[in-house]
Amino acid sequence: MTPLRVVLFLGLVLHKAVWELMKRRDGAPHTVPQQKKPSLVKRGTKLVKIAALVFLIVQTLFPKYILPIVDNPETIQFIGLIIYLTGLAIAISARIGLGTNWSNIEDHQVIPDQQLVQTGIFRYIRHPIYLGDMLLVLGLELALNSWLFLGALAMVPYVTKQAREEEKELEKAFPDYVTYRQRTKMFIPFLF
Repeated sequence: MTPLRVVLFLGLVLHKAVWELMKRRDGAPHTVPQQKKPSLVKRGTKLVKIAALVFLIVQTLFPKYILPIVDNPETIQFIGLIIYLTGLAIAISARIGLGTNWSNIEDHQVIPDQQLVQTGIFRYIRHPIYLGDMLLVLGLELALNSWLFLGALAMVPYVTKQAREEEKELEKAFPDYVTYRQRTKMFIPFLF
């Protein structure tokens, strides 16, 4: 396995480890109560998340390029690695910054005792985990010299829709969320 693939693999492991450690550290009081039987959408979302992670790991460990972009990929791999590491750093720092104020994407609700985080990267953007994860996938695919980077771009409309739905819930829960929204951007500081 090449050093690049080792870095990509270890980044995926680190990302997953941070999420799992933070969930365990935060404990049950900060999780959303479970329904008797999760909805089909919730189960489907969990399945897609697991399948995507497994695919990315297998693709990273697979010695051949899948749908290669160019024959000599050194430049595109370097650019991809920088994007990947940037996304990884943003996602992990945002997850740590949220602490107990985080819930799974499929839970789609404000958790008990949640607070509005407005420090760290949240001072500038409202959804840094989404941004970080999109950059991570985009960078990984570019680093692997794969046209599958277009899949990361295809995530943007879904993630934007999800972020807007979450914002509706946050506006209901936090009276100062409207002011927070006015002074921050959704994904890209000072732009969007």
